[in-house]
Amino acid sequence: MSIEIVPFEAEEHLNWSTLGDAFLAGHKLPRAEVGDTFLYRGEDTMLSRAAWIDGLGSAVKTANIVPGNVARGLGSIQGAVNLYNDVTGELEALVDFLLVTKWKTAGDSVLGARLLARPDSEVILIVGAGTVARALREAYGATFPAARFLIWNRSPAGAEAIAADFPDTEVAPDLEAAVRVADIVTSATMTTEPILKGEWLRPGQHLDLIGAYRPDMREADDDVLKRARLFMDSRDTVLDHIGEFKDPLARGIITRDDVAGDYYDVVSGAFSRNPEDITLFKNGGGAHLDLMTSTYILQAWRMR
Repeated sequence: MSIEIVPFEAEEHLNWSTLGDAFLAGHKLPRAEVGDTFLYRGEDTMLSRAAWIDGLGSAVKTANIVPGNVARGLGSIQGAVNLYNDVTGELEALVDFLLVTKWKTAGDSVLGARLLARPDSEVILIVGAGTVARALREAYGATFPAARFLIWNRSPAGAEAIAADFPDTEVAPDLEAAVRVADIVTSATMTTEPILKGEWLRPGQHLDLIGAYRPDMREADDDVLKRARLFMDSRDTVLDHIGEFKDPLARGIITRDDVAGDYYDVVSGAFSRNPEDITLFKNGGGAHLDLMTSTYILQAWRMR
């Protein structure tokens, strides 16, 4: 069986809406089995995330995080996704790591917004100005084409650089003021202390939280979680691993019963909003989504 190499050039054949449809289809299959492995060598880290979904196949995404690469003129993150056949277990493809990560991360968030945000949302605030923020601007722009975008970053220069590259995007000088006028707030920062406050929110808003991926990280304060109706991509990959929920759960601020649903609840109708809800979606980005994304990319590459 031949192995396909799927490069970043496959991106021109991808679409945010059809990726979201692929996520929905994947969550109608049996629940994924997932596992993560971390290995360390000094300041270097190898992270491998594996998933197996009966009827779809299996995948292992490996990231080598090597800070010393910056001095070598290389990216600090290197890796690939190994995609395996569901029936035979044979290696089907090697898919570009950065391509999968970009489309998985932003696609996960924008599907949450498709399901939970008001379809007539007019103002979308992006918090943070890194690589993920650019992908979010692309994905949200395609999903809410009539929206006006604001972007806030601790360093205004980062926000200005993104605003210069996208139409209908302006720098927000004050985070509180921007949150108060936004219909959707999507946040992808590296902060360990909450920067989004519940007292700033109003009924009908949607929050999309991406940045807090470690147990010691938070983007939203306790009041946000107490005021919002809570959703996530996967309870299995968020509740016991990510500070946004692990910390307030441990302190009794919220309980597991406060989580209204994850993507496996879409079919039952539990993953839905009432008009006056403040909805919060936590993007945990589990390995099962890497598998779904890689399979989608491979199929699009074959159909090119």
